[in-house]
Amino acid sequence: MAGFRSELMRTLDERGFIHQCTDPDGLDALALKGPITGYIGFDLTADSLHVGSLYPLMLLRILQQTGHRPIVLLGGGTTKVGDPSGKDASRQLLTPEQINANKEGLGSVFARFVSFGDGGAMMVDNSEWLDSLNYLQMLREVGRHFTINRMLTFDSVKARLEREQPLTFLEFNYMILQAYDFVELASRYGCRLQMGASDQWGNIINGVELHRRIQGDEDDKAALFGLTCPLLTDAQGNKMGKSAAGAIWLNADKLSHYDFWQYWRNVDDADVARFLRLFTELPAEEREKLSALSGSEVNEAKKVLATEITALVRGRDAAEEAARTAQETFELGTSSAGLPTVTVSQADWDAGIRIVDLLVRCGLADSNGAAKRHLAGGAVRVNDERVDDSGSIYGASQSVEGAIKVSLGKKQHVLVKPE
Repeated sequence: MAGFRSELMRTLDERGFIHQCTDPDGLDALALKGPITGYIGFDLTADSLHVGSLYPLMLLRILQQTGHRPIVLLGGGTTKVGDPSGKDASRQLLTPEQINANKEGLGSVFARFVSFGDGGAMMVDNSEWLDSLNYLQMLREVGRHFTINRMLTFDSVKARLEREQPLTFLEFNYMILQAYDFVELASRYGCRLQMGASDQWGNIINGVELHRRIQGDEDDKAALFGLTCPLLTDAQGNKMGKSAAGAIWLNADKLSHYDFWQYWRNVDDADVARFLRLFTELPAEEREKLSALSGSEVNEAKKVLATEITALVRGRDAAEEAARTAQETFELGTSSAGLPTVTVSQADWDAGIRIVDLLVRCGLADSNGAAKRHLAGGAVRVNDERVDDSGSIYGASQSVEGAIKVSLGKKQHVLVKPE
């Protein structure tokens, strides 16, 4: 896709964000004419996004930075149905109260990537039109443009059917509702572009085609466009977004600054150059210099990567705090108040907690069995001293300055304190 003339498409192409596009040349030409309004949808299934959402968030950011207008579409309506894409089982249906709580939790994340306000980015909830949509009207005006034959060819549907796993009629309607979102946004806000991760390609295509069939825009004067980025994977092709301790959340109240920083500090050497290009805004010359480092020097590039991504998601102060904590912990060998903290009841603190249970509470092991294996393998330290006895008890009498430092290997550390 070389040879783009618009700043938007050149930037997306050079930084590796383009995976699929319905009409690359047409979108390039449209971006040259003036500002485009484009959107990405986010269902409200949790009160935070995780790192797998960094790709689409950066798409919105680049869209605005190159002079165009992003729309953050919150799926207050579609969350009530559940997107079957990439899922082997039906999503748990959420109550309206849970959906609203999740909506509040996501707001701060988007504000770090795009600027809202007059003439800036917009945040829209599709419940505005889906909640009041007349079912018979939808069947007549929208449903007639979809065939069961075509819908059965989509990966999200085929995967379920091939595994003989249930796909509810409720979920089957999701792709129709998402397509209808694009039509509504085009009508209300002149939106011409839908973007998303590659697993949304089929849903995006549906929206482009539905608009064409309803509006009859064969002359392309009002044609819509779709563009996807790759799914976030590591060098081995594994989908990213989770660690052994759980999801890598973007919200600080769900994952400490330090743990977020450390996640990026620990990426594979082969991923450093790509992530510097995708998720930092360092000058190209600096990125290239860091990407060229090899051997033990690549660790310096990883520290810069971790700090820059953390600064983008959590703020510069949080990033520098996390970097200092890492230096104190690993290079100076001291315990730091910046480490993630787990609190226990005063009663447990006074009585002491068995190390096996302590490892589980700290999220360093997902079961007592796993904790015992870590102990047997010599991977566990308390206050920087190795522990291998699964019956060891730790509490107030072992604390240093009111806390216990529990470590698994060289890179995972947690402070335990009483409530």
